[in-house]
Amino acid sequence: MILASKKDIEKYEKMGIWGKKNLINIFKEHVNTKPDQICIIDPLNKEELTGFPPERLTYKELDRSVDALAEKLLKKGIKKDDIIMVQLPNCWELGMLYLAISRTGAIISPVPVLLREAELSYIAEITKAKAFITVEEFNRFKHRKMGESLQSTFPDLEHVITHEEIRKMSKGDITGILDDIEIDSNNIFTICWTSGTEARPKGCPLSHNNWLGISTLQEATGVKPGDKLIVTGPMVNMASVGSVFLPWLILGGCLVLHHPFDLDLFMQQVIKEKVNYMLLVPAILNIIAKHPKVDSLDLNSVRSISTGSAPPSLWVLKEFKKRWNIEIGNLWGQNEGAGIVSGIKDIPDINLRVDHFPHFGKEGVKWKSKGAGFIETKIIDESGNNLTNTGDVGELAYKGPGVIPSYFRNHEITKRGFTKDGFLKTGDQFKIKEENLLSFFERSKDIIIRGGYNISSQEIENYLLEHPGIQDAAVTGMPDDLLGEKVCAWVVPKDDEPIFLPNITSLLFKKGVARYKHPERIEQIDAIPRNSVGKILKSVLRKKILKQLH
Repeated sequence: MILASKKDIEKYEKMGIWGKKNLINIFKEHVNTKPDQICIIDPLNKEELTGFPPERLTYKELDRSVDALAEKLLKKGIKKDDIIMVQLPNCWELGMLYLAISRTGAIISPVPVLLREAELSYIAEITKAKAFITVEEFNRFKHRKMGESLQSTFPDLEHVITHEEIRKMSKGDITGILDDIEIDSNNIFTICWTSGTEARPKGCPLSHNNWLGISTLQEATGVKPGDKLIVTGPMVNMASVGSVFLPWLILGGCLVLHHPFDLDLFMQQVIKEKVNYMLLVPAILNIIAKHPKVDSLDLNSVRSISTGSAPPSLWVLKEFKKRWNIEIGNLWGQNEGAGIVSGIKDIPDINLRVDHFPHFGKEGVKWKSKGAGFIETKIIDESGNNLTNTGDVGELAYKGPGVIPSYFRNHEITKRGFTKDGFLKTGDQFKIKEENLLSFFERSKDIIIRGGYNISSQEIENYLLEHPGIQDAAVTGMPDDLLGEKVCAWVVPKDDEPIFLPNITSLLFKKGVARYKHPERIEQIDAIPRNSVGKILKSVLRKKILKQLH
């Protein structure tokens, strides 16, 4: 499945960013040059999470498992351009599936283990997925049973395959039938999912070449060939795939898997495996820096850390530098393939790096990071006009070799999501600063980021309005020290009958909505504040909850 335009293919091939080599070719090169090197390591608590003991695989072992599984998938009828939904926690089998599914010519669509039938039904409908690969049960939720329920609604979904079955399939014979499958570097490699102003998730199709385009930014994060990288977030979206899995795949290091976050297990893995690089959200950085036994924490092997999803604190950046001489880079990115890295090369001043980004893609400006030279950006107002003056605030528009060609099978959202000259409208507001810098101003997309997961406020508001006792409703984020944000529901009761949190939770459970999206606080008010055209004034509600919390 090739979605990129001929114009973009020619443009980025001419720039030397896109080529004929795909991600499978790159993986095979590592297999040939270091077959006996350990390349992927399971979480220490894998058995507790999945029922299977943790394992360590060499490149040769992973390669054999990839090809054996790919052949078994072919024998099940999986073919080129079929889409396979995958819902597994971080484990070596998930890494294998990225490669094995691509080896067949099919496309992986990874989804968080937290998603439930409401979200997966929409994804299955849009993608017409042929198979769903998942765990039998995880955290007391029966995932296979959910998959079978999806099968009864979506006839295209021919197979529900469990984690255990995948493991058995990966031990099968290899006959060589994969050699006849050609994988174009412009074929779609993944379809990940993002939330924003839309009530439904949006599919973000990225090709092998798109991912290679994104990888041009990894130099700015400090990752080097052969590094040991630990992934602490779910390996299903840009944060963990683009910032950790992809650099591992391209640079040929060792991938250490972890999730959900557990500080004691995390530190054991970092020390035992001598991890060099990691991506941690600001809340986790705070936990580490403020740990009661911080003086005994050994991070001496760590060269570089990246953070994102929310602004880090200057104190944390200075604390990591003082204690362990670790530089922390600040990332801004999206599942659509847009990204900017505020790293030590381009912004050496830690006081600026905490909340400033280099204006990658600004015409006439050169940066030390190689990837910056392949990106075009501009700051635009609501009418699409360019803003150029210091102090101006507008939406970041972004074009580059990593950006999706369109939202998957959604022409209307694609039309709204791109400018007429092909720039992605990121929906994030940035302020133009001096010395060719930008600072993140606010999200114009109405989303809540809870523990790294995007939650569409509109989606939850739509569900709340289905409750017979709710006259009107709004949803906002509220600050949380650990997760960054949690969901707060604002409701206007019908007939003055009070609404309690269990009423809402019960409704969302019945609708099959993922637990992480459920409101964790409810505020009953007389009226939802709106402007003259009826738009909810979320800023008023956010200020109100901040005042109440403090």
